[in-house]
Amino acid sequence: MTEPQTTQGAAAVAAHPTLNHRLYAVLRSGLAPLRRLPWWAQVTLIYFAARLVSFFIFQGVALHQGTSPWGGPHPDYLHFVGIWDSEWYQRIFTSGYPVDIPRGADGVAGQNAWAFYALFPLLVKALSALTGVGWLVLAPAVALLCGLGATLVIYKLFRHFASTTTAMWGVVFFATFPISPILQVPYAESLNTALIAASLYQLVLRRYLWAIPVVVLMCLSRPAGVPFAALVAAHIALRVWNRRRDGFPRREMIASGALLLASGAAAFAWPLIAWAVTGEMKAYTDTEMAWRGTDLTLFKPWFDAGVSLLGPVAGTLAPVLLVGLAALYLNSDSVRRIGVDLRLWCAAYLGYLLAVLHPQTSTFRMLLPLFPLALAAAFLSRSKAYRGTVVVLFVILQIVWVTWLWAWAPLPGGGDYPP
Repeated sequence: MTEPQTTQGAAAVAAHPTLNHRLYAVLRSGLAPLRRLPWWAQVTLIYFAARLVSFFIFQGVALHQGTSPWGGPHPDYLHFVGIWDSEWYQRIFTSGYPVDIPRGADGVAGQNAWAFYALFPLLVKALSALTGVGWLVLAPAVALLCGLGATLVIYKLFRHFASTTTAMWGVVFFATFPISPILQVPYAESLNTALIAASLYQLVLRRYLWAIPVVVLMCLSRPAGVPFAALVAAHIALRVWNRRRDGFPRREMIASGALLLASGAAAFAWPLIAWAVTGEMKAYTDTEMAWRGTDLTLFKPWFDAGVSLLGPVAGTLAPVLLVGLAALYLNSDSVRRIGVDLRLWCAAYLGYLLAVLHPQTSTFRMLLPLFPLALAAAFLSRSKAYRGTVVVLFVILQIVWVTWLWAWAPLPGGGDYPP
């Protein structure tokens, strides 16, 4: 009796590879029509599939949301994605910006709408005037479509450095990134990401004059102008350095110089607008400090946060260690393959965050402009197991991000963890 069982077991084991190959063949044949679609259709399907996953994550977490400052328990999807800073954008949509900066008896500025750039809420307002659709529905829809625009441009940007397959995997990583749910909520991140991607694309192709209007709009969506101006300056310096080998025609010198001037001016456009409207030179910076409770001192907040978390010695060394690790990573083989300009952008943006950002839970959201590193992650390995594991891990971390940070819960000592 033992021998027949062994023979049967061996036959079953031998059948498994055939079964696996058949399943894989069925899967490949099912996906074959998708591969024959034009690139933009493939990217669109990837993006909306990722956003559908995020929708279900938001919906599931909303079922467990208790009463919050924005309403009662168990909100529906549209009300759930409309909390946190979405409320500030809605105020701008409804009432615009204050003419006077609210200040306390001590003269310190209070929280107000000038901390939030105008392009996203004014775009929604213009579309609302055309369509008659209100903020609750239109704002998430605009954010969602801006995210699609960002993803399409990002693919074109990635395609400049990578094969079709690798560029598409870079798009998959971007679309499923742990903070990618922000692309479908009424924040300015999706619009800003689209404009950053378009600006980088024009810069990489050396279409300097075409980049100028895009950069100006970018600088009116979120504060990304300073690192972009630094990128343009570094780009020009490298072209001058390599002019004998790569060439740098006079017309491109003039055009790139115009882009540098425009980028530098646009980087300070929003503070200047706030000054012009309110009559207060420090209207914008004072407003930003209202969320911090302290004056801005470059780089200091990172050391303060390190000391508070790790103590005086380790906390002081921690920011230095982070800079060293970032430098090593940006010089790794996979990151070097994304091109000098995209590496410079990542370095400039990280330097900007180090200089001005007060590290907190919102820092995760601020990492979205580092999307070129999604391509570096795709370059790291061509293994399907690796790439699939990254996507699964990213989706799990989406659940963590939405549950931990987007869902509102008061801290025992007061306050909350903002997303």
